[in-house]
Amino acid sequence: MKIIVAPDSFKGSMTSTEASEAIRKGLLEVDEDLDVVLIPMADGGEGTVEALTAILGGEKQSEEVEDPLGRQVCADFGWIEKTKTAVIETAAASGLPLLKEGELDPYHASTYGTGQLVSRALDLGADKVILGLGGSATVDAGTGFFEALGIRFLDEAGNRVQASGGKLGEIKSIDATHLDSRLADVEFTIASDVTNPLLGREGAVAVFGPQKGVTEDELVFFENGMGRYAETVASHIGKEYRSDEGSGAAGGFGFSLLAFLQPKFENGFTLISKLSGLESQISQSRLVITGEGKVDGQSLYGKVPIGIARIAAKHHVPAIAFAGKIEGDLQAAKRQGLSLVLPIVDEPMTLSDAMEKGSILLQRAASRFMTSVLLLGGKDKPSDLTS
Repeated sequence: MKIIVAPDSFKGSMTSTEASEAIRKGLLEVDEDLDVVLIPMADGGEGTVEALTAILGGEKQSEEVEDPLGRQVCADFGWIEKTKTAVIETAAASGLPLLKEGELDPYHASTYGTGQLVSRALDLGADKVILGLGGSATVDAGTGFFEALGIRFLDEAGNRVQASGGKLGEIKSIDATHLDSRLADVEFTIASDVTNPLLGREGAVAVFGPQKGVTEDELVFFENGMGRYAETVASHIGKEYRSDEGSGAAGGFGFSLLAFLQPKFENGFTLISKLSGLESQISQSRLVITGEGKVDGQSLYGKVPIGIARIAAKHHVPAIAFAGKIEGDLQAAKRQGLSLVLPIVDEPMTLSDAMEKGSILLQRAASRFMTSVLLLGGKDKPSDLTS
């Protein structure tokens, strides 16, 4: 029986690659003759480098760059030598996971480190860059990123403005004469599931600002700054992008990418599915196993498990998901094709213990599931068990 194993990361516990391997071990310890195909997944946020590097046969590169607050940090990116493709996560250098509790600082936080990662990819001779926007800690509209690549942002007097979320409103002109010329020959693909515009009630500040540390009292300040920056950019390039889908992604990062690089935007899950040949693999399988750290009726939509389930349902293949935590009514998820959601925790334990033992718990859960399939005679007809 061919089984596709395609989980997302279990954030804080396992990468998608580690989760895939744990599931594989659990399945094979019950039946070593199973044909288990691993396709680690992500949606453009944390785990995108891990997933695509594994799928495309690349390797990780490490670079010392600036974190959101300008401190030195070692960040990984994926490099596929055969196709000269770099896979970069905004979260790796400019992400929320790099900040401790109480360190959120939307005024000073910058995407400069992510620009440094792209610069390193250019040094390696990159022809293509896949940039995941999820998980950023910034509302600097990507100005830090472009500052690292040579653009100078200037105030009314012509003095350089330090690129950060709190300084956007001070930018009155843009000097792009020193923008890295190598960028002109690079194909950029942006992996993001965010379609929000730059401004307004559905914009970068209103929707995503609070998770990056913007308080209710500061919303107007940051929104006004973002609006003034957008006007300056429109004047500089002679084109308007503030209403484009995705311009509000990653604290306005999407807007500056559209303005200065004109990249191709793709849904992160869709992109990774396409590159991995996921649908073709699922269509030839008897069962699909996915999973993530937390599954509930609301958060499931737009995430990896429901995307997997929809593809599986299209080909009449049953799909199940493992989860570290399950909340709420999952009937709607079942209607989308997710037949079964199973918890991996098998005894009372603290959250920290569960996250530390995630791989072991997931392996055990996969083993228990496969044992039940065989006991019920479902190896040949797994759909009988999950319908």
